[in-house]
Amino acid sequence: MPTLSEQYRHRMGRSAPPAEIRSWERSLAVLASDLVEAGLPGVEVLVEYQLPLTSKRADVILCGRHPGSGTAQFVVVELKQWSRAHLVDHADDLCVLDGMGTRLHPVEQVRRYCTHLRDFVAALDDEGQAGIAGVAYLHNATDLDLNDLWAYPQDQQGRMYTGQRRAKFLRYLQQHLAPTSGAEAADLLLGSAIRPSKQLLTLAAEEVQRREQFVLLDEQQVAYSLVMRSVEQSYRANSKEVIIVSGGPGSGKSVIALSLMGELSRRGRTVLHATGSSAFTQTLRRVAGARAPRVKSMFKYFNQFVDAERNSLDVLICDEAHRIRETSANRYTPASLRSGRPQVAELIDAARVPVFLLDEHQVVRPGEIGTIDDIRDAAEAAGLRTQVIELDAQFRCGGSRAYEEWVLRLLGLEPGGPVPWEGDEHFSLSSTTGPSTMELRLRALLDEGYGARMAAGYCWPWSDPIPGGGLKPDVRIGDWQKPWNNKKDTSHAGAPGTPYWASDAAGFEQVGCVYTAQGFEYDYAGVIIGPDLVWRSDHWVAQPQHSHDSQVKRGDSAQFDQAVRNTYKVLLTRGMLGATVYSTDAETQALLESLISA
Repeated sequence: MPTLSEQYRHRMGRSAPPAEIRSWERSLAVLASDLVEAGLPGVEVLVEYQLPLTSKRADVILCGRHPGSGTAQFVVVELKQWSRAHLVDHADDLCVLDGMGTRLHPVEQVRRYCTHLRDFVAALDDEGQAGIAGVAYLHNATDLDLNDLWAYPQDQQGRMYTGQRRAKFLRYLQQHLAPTSGAEAADLLLGSAIRPSKQLLTLAAEEVQRREQFVLLDEQQVAYSLVMRSVEQSYRANSKEVIIVSGGPGSGKSVIALSLMGELSRRGRTVLHATGSSAFTQTLRRVAGARAPRVKSMFKYFNQFVDAERNSLDVLICDEAHRIRETSANRYTPASLRSGRPQVAELIDAARVPVFLLDEHQVVRPGEIGTIDDIRDAAEAAGLRTQVIELDAQFRCGGSRAYEEWVLRLLGLEPGGPVPWEGDEHFSLSSTTGPSTMELRLRALLDEGYGARMAAGYCWPWSDPIPGGGLKPDVRIGDWQKPWNNKKDTSHAGAPGTPYWASDAAGFEQVGCVYTAQGFEYDYAGVIIGPDLVWRSDHWVAQPQHSHDSQVKRGDSAQFDQAVRNTYKVLLTRGMLGATVYSTDAETQALLESLISA
């Protein structure tokens, strides 16, 4: 175990938790003994294999050759030390462990891991080049301990064995793996190209109509299944509850939202999607309604439920719920609708099952109150039960939890202060000496077929489009200049409309801000930190006098400080494969260069 623990520390950037080490000691020894007894000592064993572009890890992947075809063969093994579990009523893909809460059925978990690997590992995409199978091995359990779990359907990519069925498990291994060296197969898997992830917006239209375009993993599937169960319960028991799904950038919140929309629509349930972001909603309307324009009407804004009839919807999916405002009223709201009622209460009232998906670190304006506590308090005030699901996976930033933690430490959103970037094979981070260098670096990545965008803090004026001309180059740093993204919703002189800056390839020619970047993702992110947030000696100093964001400046100094840190957190976590960063302030730039090795 010392070697495994050292490799874990090297790969993850932290020591393995004692519970994880105990799990290895108890399970890996059992699997190793089984492989030897099955006559497969040459099989290569990959432990804690990180699934591509997520922070999820498969317990073990066995690599070898198929005994029949001789092609590369991989067996994903989830090792469970469960001693007893039973299914959740009316949700057969969920089970409850004594004292440990709700978990995804192990067969479904490993099946989804196999599907995810097929989606992202190029070596598994070529027909006939390699095969993959999945098995859950509950070596501490007997068949009776898992009695009702056996009813769940099993197939090639999802099987289950207990310690009582050890002999059958050994035969299963022998049927899938030959007694030869698995070194070449392991090299094939470890060296395989990772295909670009299925980006949310390019597949949204397909997703609403065919949910299997996205594979939900672990807590994502738990969240999905709990919502579906809650909808059925709301009719069966005439009940109502609020569900909150909390997770960081790229943890899959919007994938869950679209999966729910597709399935609920097919089941004839009334469902709408709402956000507080114009860019996000407009883009979803465009792509999801590309082939079916009526679908566009399913995407609303938070302030459109002021006078909604109570429980008029089965489900209201509130995506980017950290954008919820104190009230829905604005200068255009009729006096008759200016009730002063909290916006969150309106959203809760509108559906039998209101679902809120949020990231508390993405509140970037004063008056945004979409936190878990805010929503829970509003639910309790209405006499409703609340369920909270935490998504711990990281799908953006290459699945690099280390990078997300580095950003949080850098910006003081988690304690401990900035730390040097130690690197992560799943994510590249660099600093640049200026915006022109950043642009050249990102443009080179564009030429290689990747997606990239440059975004900045709101530290320069934002001009209207030039009538009959282009966009004014407002973002000026030394001799370098570039326009902000187009203010208009429609294209102007080749520049995409505001909502489409992040998803239209022409968006690279403009600099985006937090309001056009939030909720979106691209392969590589270039981030310019402006003078609204600077490093001084040993701490950050927020400088509202250098901000051109009038709405954020309406708050007090503490609110501005929090908002500007969250702004840069959002911008720094848009990239799926890498990020490059530059500050216009010399002392701040020196900090970045000291933390990020060239």
